[in-house]
Amino acid sequence: MNNFLRIFNLIFKVNRVSIIMILLMLTIFIFGAVKSDIFSHNAQAQTAAKISTEMPAFDIGHPLMSTKGTAEDSSRSIPILWWIAPFGAICGLFFAMKFYRGVMKFPEGNEKMISIAMHVRKGAYAYLKQQYKVIGIFIVGAFLVLLFISYGLKLQSTVVPFAFLSSAFLSGFAGFLGMKTATNASARTAEGARKSLNQGLQIAFRSGAVMGLVVVGMGLLDISLWFFVFRKFTNFTLLDMAMMLPCFGIGASSQALFARVGGGIFTKAADVGADLVGKIEAGIPEDDPRNPATIADNVGDNVGDVAGMGADLYESYYNSMLACAALAITAGLGIAGMVVPMILAGVGIILSIIGIYTVKTKEEATQKELLKALGKGVNISSILILITSAIVIKFMLPQNFGVWGSIFTGLIAGIIIGKGTEYYTSSNYSPTKGIAGHAKTGPATVIIDGIATGMKSTIIPVVTISVAILLSFGFAGGFANTSLGLYGIAIAAVSMLSTLGITLATDAYGPIADNAGGNAEMSGLEPYVRERTDALDALGNTTAATGKGFAIGSAALTAMALIASFVEQVKIGLERAGTHVIQVAGINIDIAKATLADLMASMNITLINPKVLVGLFIGGLISFVFCALTMKAVGRAAGSMVEEVRRQFREIPGIMEGKNPPDYAACVSISTKGAQREMILPSVLALLTPIATGLILGVPGIVGLLAGSLTTGFLLAVFMANAGGAWDNAKKYIEGGAFGGKGSDAHKAAVVGDTVGDPFKDTSGPSLNILLKLMSVVSVVFAGITLKYSEQISAFLHLN
Repeated sequence: MNNFLRIFNLIFKVNRVSIIMILLMLTIFIFGAVKSDIFSHNAQAQTAAKISTEMPAFDIGHPLMSTKGTAEDSSRSIPILWWIAPFGAICGLFFAMKFYRGVMKFPEGNEKMISIAMHVRKGAYAYLKQQYKVIGIFIVGAFLVLLFISYGLKLQSTVVPFAFLSSAFLSGFAGFLGMKTATNASARTAEGARKSLNQGLQIAFRSGAVMGLVVVGMGLLDISLWFFVFRKFTNFTLLDMAMMLPCFGIGASSQALFARVGGGIFTKAADVGADLVGKIEAGIPEDDPRNPATIADNVGDNVGDVAGMGADLYESYYNSMLACAALAITAGLGIAGMVVPMILAGVGIILSIIGIYTVKTKEEATQKELLKALGKGVNISSILILITSAIVIKFMLPQNFGVWGSIFTGLIAGIIIGKGTEYYTSSNYSPTKGIAGHAKTGPATVIIDGIATGMKSTIIPVVTISVAILLSFGFAGGFANTSLGLYGIAIAAVSMLSTLGITLATDAYGPIADNAGGNAEMSGLEPYVRERTDALDALGNTTAATGKGFAIGSAALTAMALIASFVEQVKIGLERAGTHVIQVAGINIDIAKATLADLMASMNITLINPKVLVGLFIGGLISFVFCALTMKAVGRAAGSMVEEVRRQFREIPGIMEGKNPPDYAACVSISTKGAQREMILPSVLALLTPIATGLILGVPGIVGLLAGSLTTGFLLAVFMANAGGAWDNAKKYIEGGAFGGKGSDAHKAAVVGDTVGDPFKDTSGPSLNILLKLMSVVSVVFAGITLKYSEQISAFLHLN
């Protein structure tokens, strides 16, 4: 017994945060299930009489409200292959823990390296603590609003408020674990690079893999748990689940937006301040310990590019599966179609783990060889998922094998977008070298060519996504049955994200390598160590840009699937509100038999409807206003940082001589306060716009809004992410010795371009991914509000 207690105390001491968080999540899950009466079959039966006489417009809290049942519903069975999903999720979390422990076994270096890493770690924890306080206030408020809509107005499922809590909590928890790993890995990566390039790569990449596997493991486990409970312990029909599931992602989407916007403002305020005063005015190298903003810059890499990116892709991963599962039911694919995205995700996690183990490189590897090493793992996982997905579809959907063509399309589209992004942002190719060449004539031409390169870089992603939408729609049989085609688009998004475990690892690797280079510079390690960390860092810039392109591509397909889910929600909502017949061109059609085209025609969702056109304009406008708000936020926060760095250089004697250390904490505090203050308005705008548009312009306005934001936001996100990545690597190309190298006039011009590109690629551009999906999810959740009140408001405003 004593031995057991000693072991328990040790486990709790090491993992107390994780254990407390998991227990809290389980408490939320159980409490939500109980409060929603989903375990009470008797209570549901007793409400049947009341429901038959008083049917709210959108209440799906009670399964007896379903308009039809199936043999699948009555059997409550779960396909045997579904168990791959929870098994894969558990495998992902197990190997995440294994990789974390493996990384922690490596030495952290000398005392100075440990001290610098500790400063970064404390700064990152301090920022996340403040951010989670702000998000916590929002979550409590949003939870109360959802409770009112569900229990008061009865316009949403009574399960949704609790699913909102679980997805928001797990998204934030995944970001915390990823950042914890990253801040522990930077010094170890630098120390590993002292021994060999391959060891530095292995430590950084395995640390990134922790982030990747935690995101996919927690996301899939959350969905699997809800699905299992609904299927085995409730009377919810498949149609009930199709109505509820797309709403569950609002928690993850909200968490992602705050994490992305706040983290992006923090990191770029610090980065811009450090570059403008340190590099240009003081003429000191990047990550020089004399620069007061250098610790804040390294903290920003973790909170923005690790926790922020993790929350972003968690949301895409989560929402793509939910939208696909819901569309399966409306497409008539039943329980088999519903579980296919979960099975693919589970298989993808296992294959991602295999791919992670294949990543290694030789000593003195070139940039292309390092890229090839990371690409090898991704390619192996992608090839294996193609083969295994064919088997899954053959067993689960033998009559709809064309769906495998949609899966193939999604995977290939993701690879093409990644390669296109690599071409336009890597210093191995002509676009980035061309920007570097313009640095010889000053910063103006660098900025002009960078903007032009970013605009041109939209060609490959837009053409790829357009072709992918058509092919995935067609392969699934969409030209004969629209609902099947929409399922094909949704499954393409799932397949693009199926190997997220390894693709996110390659992305999270970047900021870890960047921090390792900063640690090596500040610690005064040997020049060859800095050369190795610079090589890893340059690779990280390219993988980060590729990851951003991948995130944007998956966001476009996911948003498209969520728009389809919104229209399906409207159709079912009308049916349950008592509308059994719709009129199309003067002909009455039973709504149960109506196609999506019939529904769109009956609601006048056409381009000649001014409500749709106004919605399109508002959707396009929101993307630009959102970017303006976030970029201005970076500018204001960076201005405060510049003044603080200048003040320290001016007032603290001996900084430039290395006699007195700067006040790093003051700069971290400025970035933290600026990020918390500035992230509120853009986030609130994204949440309220679809609600206001729906109430004023109705369903046609919402469809226009979502379509406008998708097209404009996608183009803008690609342009900003790629332009910023190209400017960054053009600067690094010059620092490698081209056009005079570090300290030259060309280098100073390139630093200006990189500074302009910082908020492009790390704040505004990536945040647009979440904007697209969040507005779609909010529209789905508040579809009942739109249906019930938009007609009255339109009549009041004389818009009918």
